[in-house]
Amino acid sequence: MKYRLVAFIVSLLFFASCSAPRNLAYFDNLREETVVTEKIANEAEAKIQPGDLLSINVTSLSPESNILFNKGALPTASNANVNGVTYVQETEGYLVDKSGFVVLPILGKVKLENFTREEAETQLTASLQKYLKEPVVNVRFRNFKVTVIGEVNRPSTFQVADGNVNILEALGMAGDMTAFGKRENVLVIRETKDERSMVRLNLNDKNILKSPFFNLQQNDIVYVEPDKAKEVQASANPRNISIIVGAMSVLTIILSRLL
Repeated sequence: MKYRLVAFIVSLLFFASCSAPRNLAYFDNLREETVVTEKIANEAEAKIQPGDLLSINVTSLSPESNILFNKGALPTASNANVNGVTYVQETEGYLVDKSGFVVLPILGKVKLENFTREEAETQLTASLQKYLKEPVVNVRFRNFKVTVIGEVNRPSTFQVADGNVNILEALGMAGDMTAFGKRENVLVIRETKDERSMVRLNLNDKNILKSPFFNLQQNDIVYVEPDKAKEVQASANPRNISIIVGAMSVLTIILSRLL
């Protein structure tokens, strides 16, 4: 009878201490001795979307025109009037409206939606050649941001100056996942104009590099889900924990006396 009781107590201690093994490695199915070279199929560069705030810098051999463009003024109901369009001078940046247009001096409304920065620069340069001598256009995002929340060390919203960031870089900015973060089940939420997409990514799998969601777009949200151990820890009642600890202490004392 004594040995049955001992075996029962040992079993309780064993199962109380056991938990399912966790895979904390990224790209775990990439073999160490293998060099993998693949063509990059998913597009990395972000495209201009309604609501983006752009910095458009124009340089040419016409200094007066350069100043006009590089104010980067936003349209408003009152202020200086240039070619029929009013601007407020103290606010920098060109806002992309709901239809995908920006309003520029001389050119007026220009459609830039779904253009990459390089495509927008080429388009604007070609249009300005009619009015400026040897124009050079530089386009940058002013409000490109991604948000990383959940089981990471520094959840926050991060500004990305060049508009180019992938999910690993975003996790790096957030201090990487905690040990409780489910690497096999990371949620990315993406909104584009009138559509919201949600996808779960497995960062244990190297094939994630081919996903169209590997490279993040402006305003993407990355949510790292906690594992079961964190859920139990968060929902545990301190009173219940005290009772369990007390019971385990009693069982330990009984076991030591029996032995």
